[in-house]
Amino acid sequence: MCGIVGIVSNKSVSASIIRALKKLEYRGYDSAGISTITNGEINEQKCSGRVDNLEKILFQNPSSGDLGIGHVRWATHGIPNQVNAHPHSSEVVSVVHNGIIENSDKLRKEYEQKGYSFKSQTDTEVITAMLTDFLKKEDLINCIHKTLEKLEGSFALGVIFKNFNNLVVGARRGSPLAVGFGHDENFIGSDSYALKSMTNKISYLDDGDFCILYKEKVEFYNSDKKKINKEIFELSSEDNIADKGDYKDFMSKEINEQSTTTKKCINEYLDKSRNEINIFNLPINPKKIKKIRLIACGTAYHSCLMAKYWIEEFTSIDVESDIASEFRYRKVKLDPSDLYIFVSQSGETADTYAALKKCKENKIKTCGIVNVVESSIARLSDFVLPIHAGPEIGVASTKAFIGQMIVLYLLTLKISKERGDINLDEYAKLVLDLRKIPSLIEETLSKQKDIQVIARDFINAKGTMYLGRGYSYPIAMEGALKLKELSYIHAEGYAAGEMKHGPLALIEDGIPVVVLAPKDRFFEKTISNMQEVIARGGKVLMITDDTSETMSENIRFKFQIPKTNSTINSFLLTIPLQFLAYHVALLKNCDIDKPRNLAKSVTVE
Repeated sequence: MCGIVGIVSNKSVSASIIRALKKLEYRGYDSAGISTITNGEINEQKCSGRVDNLEKILFQNPSSGDLGIGHVRWATHGIPNQVNAHPHSSEVVSVVHNGIIENSDKLRKEYEQKGYSFKSQTDTEVITAMLTDFLKKEDLINCIHKTLEKLEGSFALGVIFKNFNNLVVGARRGSPLAVGFGHDENFIGSDSYALKSMTNKISYLDDGDFCILYKEKVEFYNSDKKKINKEIFELSSEDNIADKGDYKDFMSKEINEQSTTTKKCINEYLDKSRNEINIFNLPINPKKIKKIRLIACGTAYHSCLMAKYWIEEFTSIDVESDIASEFRYRKVKLDPSDLYIFVSQSGETADTYAALKKCKENKIKTCGIVNVVESSIARLSDFVLPIHAGPEIGVASTKAFIGQMIVLYLLTLKISKERGDINLDEYAKLVLDLRKIPSLIEETLSKQKDIQVIARDFINAKGTMYLGRGYSYPIAMEGALKLKELSYIHAEGYAAGEMKHGPLALIEDGIPVVVLAPKDRFFEKTISNMQEVIARGGKVLMITDDTSETMSENIRFKFQIPKTNSTINSFLLTIPLQFLAYHVALLKNCDIDKPRNLAKSVTVE
């Protein structure tokens, strides 16, 4: 879950590497480092903490050289400190790595017996030892190939060599690696976003591939050492997306962008003249789908839970939602008449990608719902539906979650219509209601100040609960996750009806509890559950579209969302929960965009 970059150029590369690493910090920010070839020697500099710390070191001790590699770390093996920071270098080779080497302990013992010593606790340093050893007896291609053959696990690698001071090597298995093409310079990076300021021409390594970058060309090789060609993609230009503008941080910007991004997403899929959803050529004829399986991790999994409710409501199809890290190891009965849908913001989530790969190997029909159309999941899926949210920089997902829900809802309605499961008049009405979502989100966003007052109740809480029924239950889970991610307060999302089966024991005087209670068919039941909480001293924040004043004088706060169709009020319930997590974290002086111990793109198991 780290970020790597490599550049070979006709000019000094350290400043460009630092700029790329800053863009990659969403992948990890425990430590940072850089290696260049300077005056014929490997010049390695690294530190614990953020890229800003590394930049200060380089200001005092500049790192020259026209080729180099850089790294930002999310710690797996070894605590986050300078020794464990990447790169890991010998006298002749320097390595940066994203992923996990599963046989590193075995390899470490093997190379210790050969006389190699290790300074760090990392799994990566064994790669340095292996390359150093193979260089004594092999040419460059065989050295790379034999090293990769011995590694088990996932990796994206960037490597430079003292004695090959005109090239950078990149390699990939499992973890993503993009290759960028420039004029008299070429690049590797963990994603295209990191390279976008330097080039818009990108290729991607597939599993088992490696590449050799020279400043005037790039050579690609497959796992059999055979030279191969790669398709080059031209990326669109969106120069403003990485700018916070007038916002304090990326997360507040991304929350407030949601009316715009949902409008863009809906417009991409709706034909206004025909009031029709433009989703065609699914890998399975909708009428022949026996079951839909939704597979994802984290926030994306919550969007899948939301879709499960919609699919059950609007179609006659059996549906299951799975956590990808569990699905990939279960003995699931894979059926070619089922549609498997994989959801990921980055399109690089390791567990989700592995689950997708398992399905592809079994000739199962797959659909990817992603925010990055050049990603591994997008390229491996039979069918791709982008969420059109634009790059999301804040680690805690906001606009991507809304985008995932929008696309899943659109897909549900389209499948329902194609199967004849929904009345055409109802379908037309629901499509019209869809168009109202951006303006309803805008109206909800305008009430942020109400949440700022409420947030003070949470800053000293030792824990909290989020309760919902029906469509509101997955949103309660997502709201709890946001509070955990951003403010480090323990929070759990529960089905409100489950409170009396155990969780009610946690309610004590003064504990804040969030109750999602839209005026739907579950409303009265939810209110009864809320009263159980109030009777035991819970301080309730009720989020609802109900306008009556007859509920309870004991409700501490009531946040009003606009009234809308009950099947889509989940989009509106999400907004105050995002704001609540944001403002609690702000009051606690937490790092909003980069919460501790987390990373944006989860590319390890």
